[in-house]
Amino acid sequence: MGFDLDMTLADTRSGIAAVYDELSVRLGVRMDSAAIVRRLGPPLEMELANWLPAEEVAAAADLYREIYPEMGVPVHTAMAGAYEAIEAVRAGGGRVIVVTGKNVRDAIGTVKVLGLTVDEVVGSVFGAAKGSALARFGAAAYVGDHVADIEAARAGGAVSVTVATGPYTVGELRDHGADVTLGDLTEFATWFADWRRRDELE
Repeated sequence: MGFDLDMTLADTRSGIAAVYDELSVRLGVRMDSAAIVRRLGPPLEMELANWLPAEEVAAAADLYREIYPEMGVPVHTAMAGAYEAIEAVRAGGGRVIVVTGKNVRDAIGTVKVLGLTVDEVVGSVFGAAKGSALARFGAAAYVGDHVADIEAARAGGAVSVTVATGPYTVGELRDHGADVTLGDLTEFATWFADWRRRDELE
């Protein structure tokens, strides 16, 4: 089973906002961290391009990643139902991979801080680019909060399971073609049990 990280397993909003606020001060450029955390999902460089000239994005991304482990990771919290969702998969004999746009170092740091029991972490991939990691791992389904996570599941040959804990509503995720739409991860264990039973019957 594959899971996205930010706003799927981990509530990273306060940490990311703090890092953007610090980056804004250091660069002397106003960045609206509240607006940024409302649309989490796309790669860091894509977000920075909204605030900086193209030639300044790479250096700003390096500075952001320098700040993040100390200021961002420690204040992350688990999303409601995250531990139970992972436990449901593991109790059923499954393995868990986290596939995220966050860089590998900070993704692993977040997983460790939250004590999430996962088998593998793949970082710095977004949208359909996540598909190869999901396929290699053999993920039967991929859980995410962004429409790009639907593309990821399709690319990896996995069932697209979405949670409306990010920038999209249940209706919007369904309209974008998600196979399964949940309000949040507290609904995952029940869905997963039913899905496994149906699969066994087939």
